[in-house]
Amino acid sequence: MSSSDVPALRRGLAVLRLLAGRAGPVSAGVIARDLELPRSTTYHLLAELVAAGFVTHLPEERRYGLGMAAFELGSAYLRHDPLERLAGPLLRRLVDEVGATAHLGVLHGGESLYLIKERPSQPQTLVTDVGVRLPAQLTASGRAMLAHLPAAQVRALLPSNERFVRRTDRGPRNLPELRRLLATEQRLGWAVEDGFVTAGFASVASPVFDHGGRPIAAISVTFRHICEGPCAETWPDLAAQVHRTAAELTTRISGRTA
Repeated sequence: MSSSDVPALRRGLAVLRLLAGRAGPVSAGVIARDLELPRSTTYHLLAELVAAGFVTHLPEERRYGLGMAAFELGSAYLRHDPLERLAGPLLRRLVDEVGATAHLGVLHGGESLYLIKERPSQPQTLVTDVGVRLPAQLTASGRAMLAHLPAAQVRALLPSNERFVRRTDRGPRNLPELRRLLATEQRLGWAVEDGFVTAGFASVASPVFDHGGRPIAAISVTFRHICEGPCAETWPDLAAQVHRTAAELTTRISGRTA
């Protein structure tokens, strides 16, 4: 590749990033405007990306969206488990700092799916484990991500009260209760669950963001905590440590805070 090809490559990547960050296909005019490119350059870039399969042209709509090659590239990224590889050392360090179990979780529909579990030298038995799925509205990691999603997306993930299952006598029972909880936790900057998943245990979680500022995962710490009533504890010092770890993982995956 010659040095003259580098600017074109950068512009092509900028087009792909823009398309990846939009909810639907966009016109060439919007791409040219948002990237401050000449229209002729924009159409040339799009033609090359369409030919390579990274962009799809929708002629009836006069718009462009991501193509199959971009999907295949994303699938290959996921197959190589980069998120887990990058998060593993950070979680181990966090466990050494706080002396409690740490998790990396993602949203899988309306559930939290745990990808990594790191335990201290003297661990306590928890229901959470790698591959375990739990209702997202009950877990701190699930709500840490839900708090940064559009309200319509949260409603789509939890469309009815039947989805609001409970494991203990605590936790949101319906969408309005969940929304109030998410609003509070978004203001806090972290999510907390106290006995929602398992009586006698609490968790603190902070989200990890992708390049578009969307929550792609969450890091949480779970610890023993017995409280007979609503203690209203939020553990800000622990949350700060979890947040720093989540922010470092965001940086490692080239993400940005919403």
